[in-house]
Amino acid sequence: MRVSAFEVASRYVYPSIRRRLVEIMRSEKGLKQLQIAELLHISQSAVSRYLRMNRGSIIDVSKFDDIDSEVRELAERIIKEKLSEYEIHKELMRITLDFLKKGYGCSFHARIDPEIDPNSCRICMEIF
Repeated sequence: MRVSAFEVASRYVYPSIRRRLVEIMRSEKGLKQLQIAELLHISQSAVSRYLRMNRGSIIDVSKFDDIDSEVRELAERIIKEKLSEYEIHKELMRITLDFLKKGYGCSFHARIDPEIDPNSCRICMEIF
């Protein structure tokens, strides 16, 4: 194994979930980039990179209905409750770990690390 599950989570899954969150806030909630940046405690240029698919575009989170639903709920909470930076990070990490626990990252992990056999490896599903 050349790429660990933690690397997959931090380099690919978490950014893809955050990108989906930005996308929902922009396209479905009608927020402007600066409003999104302020709510998420990130820079406006980071929001722009997410929207242009320059960051977090490796995994299409919208294809996983249950995860996408969690991201939509998080977007609602952020807008209504003005969550802190730490609360947002905690929720993004929780969704990231849920994504891994359900085995959604296995085929992607196998593509970036050919040594992984997704039929034999159950690390994420057993740990998370």
